[in-house]
Amino acid sequence: MKDINIKNDSGLLALAVRLVIGWTYFSAFWRRTILANKLDPEAAGYIGEKFNHFLPNALGIKPIIQYLVENPDILWINMVAFTIIEGIVGLFIIFGLFTRLMSIGVFGLAMGILLGSGWIGTTCLDEWQIGVLGIATGFVLFLTGSGKYSLDNYLMNHNYSLTKKKWFAWLGSGTIPIRERVFPKVVLIGSLFILGMTLMTNQVFHGGLWGTLHNKSVKPKLEITEGKIENSTLTFDVFRTEGVDVYGSWVIAIELIDKNNNTVIQYNQEDLSQLNKENIHNYYVAKIKSGKHSLIVPLGAKAKVNLNNESLSNLNKGTYTLKITDISGVFWTHLIEK
Repeated sequence: MKDINIKNDSGLLALAVRLVIGWTYFSAFWRRTILANKLDPEAAGYIGEKFNHFLPNALGIKPIIQYLVENPDILWINMVAFTIIEGIVGLFIIFGLFTRLMSIGVFGLAMGILLGSGWIGTTCLDEWQIGVLGIATGFVLFLTGSGKYSLDNYLMNHNYSLTKKKWFAWLGSGTIPIRERVFPKVVLIGSLFILGMTLMTNQVFHGGLWGTLHNKSVKPKLEITEGKIENSTLTFDVFRTEGVDVYGSWVIAIELIDKNNNTVIQYNQEDLSQLNKENIHNYYVAKIKSGKHSLIVPLGAKAKVNLNNESLSNLNKGTYTLKITDISGVFWTHLIEK
C-alpha cells in the first residue's frame, strides 16, 4: 500500500517540473545580478530597455508598460522589485517551500510575460511559449503542492506548528482543502481557462488558429506621425512597432518629396550619423540615436525628430511626402501639409 501511495504522490511526480520552472525564474535573478549587471540603467543590456521592447503590441497591459518606460526612475524600481520577486519565487519553488503560494507567483509572472511579450519571437514564438507553459505549470503546482523531496514535506513530517494551521494547506503543500466532489470541476475549469488563454493569444499574436500566419518580430516597421514643416524646421514622431528585438532598425535615408516627386531635402547615412540630442527627443527608455553609419531605431523606441534646413523656409504651400528608408530597402511614408 505504501508503494501505491508514493507512486501516486502528485507532488513527487511533479518534481522535475518544479525544479525546472524554479530554475527558469531564479536564473533570471542570477543573470541580472551575479553573471552580469542588467539592472544598471547606464549599462548595455539594461533590463528596462528589454521591457520597453514589449510596448508596441502588448495585450491588455500596454498603458502600464508605457507609464513605466516614460518614467525611468519608477521603471528601475519596478525592474529591481520584479527581479527580486523572480529570485524568491524561483528559489522557493526549487526547494519546495510554500509551494502553492509560490505557484501563484509563477502563474502571475508567466501571465505578465505572455501579455507583455507573447508577440515577440523571431523563429519559435519564444516568449509566447514561455508564457503559456508558465501559466499551465503554475496551475499544476498549485494543485499538486510539493511531495517527498521538499521543505514543505520536511516541515510537515517534523510536525512544525505552522503546518497545523489551516492556511498552510493553501499556501504550502499537503492535501489541498477542496472537497472531492468539487475538485475535478476546479481542475477542469482551470485547465479550460488556460487552454482558452493559449488559443486566444496564439491567434491574436500570431494568427495561429485561422487566417494568415504572422510574426511581428521579423521585419522592422516604423510609424511616422505628427509631421510638420514650420519655418526652416521639419519635425515628426517616429515609433518602431515591429521587428527583431535584439538589434535596431538602421535608417539610412530621410527624404522630403514634393507632389512632382522631386526631392526637396535628403539626409543620407553620413548626415544621420551626425544627428545629436538636439535633433532627437526620446520619449521612452529605449532610445533612438545616431550610429556610425545610420540612425538606429530600437524596438519600442519613440522620438520626436527635428531637422533644420534653410531650404524648408522657401517651400511653397502644399502636400509633401516624408520618406524614411531602412537599410533592408523597406521604407515608410507620411504626408505633411505645409
